[in-house]
Amino acid sequence: MNRIVSKTFLSEKVAKLVVEAPLIAKSRRAGHFVIVRVTDHSERVPYTIADADVDAGTITLIVQAVGESSQRLVALNAGDMIHDIVGPLGQATHIENFGTVVCAGGGVGMAPLYPIAKALKAAGNKVIVVAAARTKELIILEKEFREFADEVIIMTDDGSYGTKGLVTDGVESVIKREKVDLCVTIGPAIMMKFVALLTKKYNIPTTSSLNTIMVDGTGMCGACRITVGGKTRFVCVDGPEFDAHQVDFDELLMRLNTYRK
Repeated sequence: MNRIVSKTFLSEKVAKLVVEAPLIAKSRRAGHFVIVRVTDHSERVPYTIADADVDAGTITLIVQAVGESSQRLVALNAGDMIHDIVGPLGQATHIENFGTVVCAGGGVGMAPLYPIAKALKAAGNKVIVVAAARTKELIILEKEFREFADEVIIMTDDGSYGTKGLVTDGVESVIKREKVDLCVTIGPAIMMKFVALLTKKYNIPTTSSLNTIMVDGTGMCGACRITVGGKTRFVCVDGPEFDAHQVDFDELLMRLNTYRK
């Protein structure tokens, strides 16, 4: 079992949990995820490893309370036990010095984007973060990103914070003023689709993380089946990151609706 060391709320329904998992903390890399079961009868839910502290033997999970399992997890407090955590799983992010990288995230997508952006900065890249949400209250991890990013641009749908507009507006404002060598985008599928369409127009290589469609996390259930470059791929074992210009986002959006109810 894994003990929760600390719990803080980043917004009304989004909690940051620091959990004891020394072996996972030691071997995880940016882009990896874990499978969590709150109790021995809970469903298996995948969560990205947002951060890790090897010395403390802890990993950080950022969880949005949506369904029954995530609500149970968010309801736990420091000192409580999680039944089991399996990982690290998935393919780690390819990190190198690309040059200038725009990291575009939406909502809770800022959580899996955080370790990737941090690793890209450590590799010597200029990292510009574009964080988007419907309102100011839904912007998460701004302070953490500002600790290492060269620039953080905030976009809100209602203009309650930062600049009023969509994530694509923020990304394009950067593209128009300087050369961008790579874009990494994580968030709602519809957001990633339009970021990919934008960067394709400017011929900027783009990576997207499709972790929202994962269910089992081991390649057994087939629920995360997607089409990339005309070929079938499984997000949990082949990804979760793919060339955004090759992803069939319309198929992805259709399949995500299967689980909406």
